[in-house]
Amino acid sequence: MRHLLPGVRRRGRDQLELPRRWGRRRVQEGIAMLVVAALRWSDQRATVDPLTGEVHSDARTSGAGAADRAALEHALRIAEAFGGRCLAVTVGPAEAGEMLREALAAGAHDALRVEGPAATVAEDGSETARLLLDGLQDRPDVVVCGDHSADRGTGSTPAFLAQRLGACQALGLIELTAADGALHAVRRLDGGRRERLTFGLPAVCSVEPADTVLRRAPLPATIAARTAEIPVARAGSMRYLRAGTAKPYRPRARALPPPPGSEPHQRMLALTGALVERTPPKVLRPATPEDAARELLDYLRRHGYAP
Repeated sequence: MRHLLPGVRRRGRDQLELPRRWGRRRVQEGIAMLVVAALRWSDQRATVDPLTGEVHSDARTSGAGAADRAALEHALRIAEAFGGRCLAVTVGPAEAGEMLREALAAGAHDALRVEGPAATVAEDGSETARLLLDGLQDRPDVVVCGDHSADRGTGSTPAFLAQRLGACQALGLIELTAADGALHAVRRLDGGRRERLTFGLPAVCSVEPADTVLRRAPLPATIAARTAEIPVARAGSMRYLRAGTAKPYRPRARALPPPPGSEPHQRMLALTGALVERTPPKVLRPATPEDAARELLDYLRRHGYAP
């Protein structure tokens, strides 16, 4: 961040302050803040068939991963700090309702399930972000997500959420707190370094599990959440096709003419090419990129790949 955003970091300070033109705003008094915990429903113990490559999942072992549970805990803390409302949202099938009931038991004020496919979809995360935001009735002030899920692990959905909301994005956080109407975070960098961030709202944050553990749900809340009705929103049909069953690659067989020769050893020599004259390999060390490009073009011309 120090090299990519010159002039943003003040001299002698380790915090990142966003300019005013980026739409930074403080929390307004009298307005209830909406903090959304975007959870990913996935099988935490999925198995893969070594022969066919098919992924076998089970709804009994599916739910929120460690990163999503940490995201829910951070969302609850932010809602408590700002006196707002925490909404747990997921895009998934009806089986994902059990995960949302656990979020209600942990302290979420409301839960919402956006109708989605049970199988993983062949998309880059933008469609999941679109479905999630289309299912919300109110514009969220803060969206907290896990940095990656157990099934896909791309970590691209938070970035698409920030782009659609026009919000600040802080990704890969290990600490996230709310104070003085702003959010303060710590991001992990290479080499054991840390980066401190300070940013306003609206914001989309993705968090790592780190040392954050979801609070234990009290027994009365757990019992009440078992019979809670989970609202369902249908934001629209998926524009991407579902991924088919993964199968091992098997090249198509080709019919080849028999090798010439009447004797077995002649046919063996023809198949292996043992006595065929070949150009010995050579190692090139061009001095400049221009020489490397010239050598590559000459090779392609000699073998008929380039005019």
